[in-house]
Amino acid sequence: MSKNLQETQLSSRSARQSLPEGTYWRGLDANVHLGYRRGKRGGKWLVRWYLSAGKYKQAPLGVADDTIAAGNLDFQAASKAARELVSEYRNRPSQDTLVEVVTVGQAVHEYIEERNERDSLRKGLPTKSDAHYKLTSHVLNCKDLCELPLGKVTAAALVKWKKGLAASLKSTARARIVNDFKAALNRAIRLHEAPESRASLIVKNGLAANADPAPRNTDQRENQILSDDDIRKLISTAKEDSEGRDFYFLVLLLAATGARFSQLTRILVRDVQLDKARVLVPVSHKGSTTKSVEFTAVPLGNDILDALRPIIEGRPSTATLLERWRLRQVSQFAWERVDRGPWKTPSEMLRNWNAIVKRCGIERCVPYALRHSSIVRGLVAGQPIRMVAAAHDTSVAMIEKHYARYIIDAHEELRAKSVIRLA
Repeated sequence: MSKNLQETQLSSRSARQSLPEGTYWRGLDANVHLGYRRGKRGGKWLVRWYLSAGKYKQAPLGVADDTIAAGNLDFQAASKAARELVSEYRNRPSQDTLVEVVTVGQAVHEYIEERNERDSLRKGLPTKSDAHYKLTSHVLNCKDLCELPLGKVTAAALVKWKKGLAASLKSTARARIVNDFKAALNRAIRLHEAPESRASLIVKNGLAANADPAPRNTDQRENQILSDDDIRKLISTAKEDSEGRDFYFLVLLLAATGARFSQLTRILVRDVQLDKARVLVPVSHKGSTTKSVEFTAVPLGNDILDALRPIIEGRPSTATLLERWRLRQVSQFAWERVDRGPWKTPSEMLRNWNAIVKRCGIERCVPYALRHSSIVRGLVAGQPIRMVAAAHDTSVAMIEKHYARYIIDAHEELRAKSVIRLA
């Protein structure tokens, strides 16, 4: 039995124009619904129909006639197209897939819209996700691939696309682009086809990680492990150089917590608990599943708590802890302060970071080095791997994969303490 449908008036252009952005439905019969997805630049028609056990199939129909143009569909034309498409699907001898009516480009656009909506909800304002920029630059500009129906995509075509990625891309950036593309295709396959289709296997094989990847540069992560003295030197230099100390407070918490930039920018004033000598760090948005906890409690020393008092005392508890001045360019070389607000992207700290790294004489050091160093500090101190992983909002597998050398050293030191004289 199909779900209870909350219907929206979609039959007239004027009624649709009054709708905010989102997806709306109108029943054509008990089990077939005509959909209208409203975007910033008009809307598109889609159809979904009931299968069984609460499952639906969904397919795009075309552009709505919000603006008059050749090929745009009014309500009546969209309704007719929806009924014909559903009828065609139901009358097929083998109802195994609908991917023939969905192109790669449509799959990527739908995925980008979903990611943008998710990021906008998280941040409370319209936001374009990182997937928007990556997939627009590296997938949507491949016209031949994007025009292919999912049912016609081959593993060879996906391998060709992957080989065509710019050689200048770092291996990590390449992997993120491939993973986003894979997620977009798999999402469309789940929505538009039956699970026994070959399309899932084609995507898996065509976008699989290389069987013989280039040797990892093991020295790259090693160079990012900073000594305690180097970390203190960076913090001290940041304190001296940063006007208003906004950058200093950011570096201080990066070093003290080992958290990611994106986590620190969401800490509120109330999350610093002076009486318990700790800060509640919001968990990251990495991964597709909902995490069982919202915060990670990270202990802080009295020196850190005392340093943070100026940005805690006298401020609203719901204010963002770390803020910076926002600037507006008033001439070619002049900027003026406009207002204060949260840090948004890591790029905002790079100019100051590069300056203090140069002054400290530390080579090839990036802000993420403070996180690497925090993880290693916990391992060397003999903390259980699971505890280190939980404190840094990551997995035991990731710790074991990237910090194996320090785990071995720590375990050897612990085992050495159990050695006794036997002869």
